[in-house]
Amino acid sequence: MELELYQVDAFAEGVFSGNPAAVVPLFEWLSDELLQNIAAENNQTETAFFVRKGEYFELRWFTPETEVDLCGHATMASAHVLYEYLDYTDPVVVFETKSGRLFVDREGSRYSMDFPAWSVREIQVTERVCTALGARPIELYMGERDMMAVFENEEQVRNLDPDHRLVSQLDGLCLICTAPGLDYDFVSRTFVPEAGSAEDPVTGSAHCSLVPFWAGRLGKSELHACQVSKRGGVLECLSLDDRVKIAGKAVTYMKGTILL
Repeated sequence: MELELYQVDAFAEGVFSGNPAAVVPLFEWLSDELLQNIAAENNQTETAFFVRKGEYFELRWFTPETEVDLCGHATMASAHVLYEYLDYTDPVVVFETKSGRLFVDREGSRYSMDFPAWSVREIQVTERVCTALGARPIELYMGERDMMAVFENEEQVRNLDPDHRLVSQLDGLCLICTAPGLDYDFVSRTFVPEAGSAEDPVTGSAHCSLVPFWAGRLGKSELHACQVSKRGGVLECLSLDDRVKIAGKAVTYMKGTILL
């Protein structure tokens, strides 16, 4: 069996920035075990697999360790592959996923994703969190999937050096750390050691919580965000009640063939 493989940098102005994702188009679904093995072999933060079903595409995402229920950068990467290499011409790509239907449209080199908005509730800042992060946030929140720590300023977020073993023992899949930005409305970093990625370079799904949170705090619906990981990535965001729009650019790094 031969499968096409693409590696795409999402939320990136050029290669070697943003968040890399592997994308594997399929004609039909393979076994979950094989999908997981391919993702582990790819060893990217996410591998996306999709199968066309009429007018939409079923889409699934796997880290090297497990399947996840939502991934932003691999969704953008999948849309990029469809438009750039698989002759897709409709104005919007519709993906059916474990998080419901997701929509991606393209304007030039810019992709805009329509995702669900996730609410968060404030919880007590605990010593476990402070020890794991090596720093004390001013506020702590729990969302539908992730924990979110809020810091006073961008420098504190940039300087975080967490103990990833301890982070993996906290509640939630991701630990999102965020603060007001100097040149952006807000900045963030996202740690996901439980899913096999100590730090995710640019996390679209984290912005399902970040965008409505900062929209409410700043009193504005259009937000410019930056994930200040080593690779870094810029996200243009829009808060729309129960949905968020997250936009950025994508660039292909590699095309190849999987031989099974």
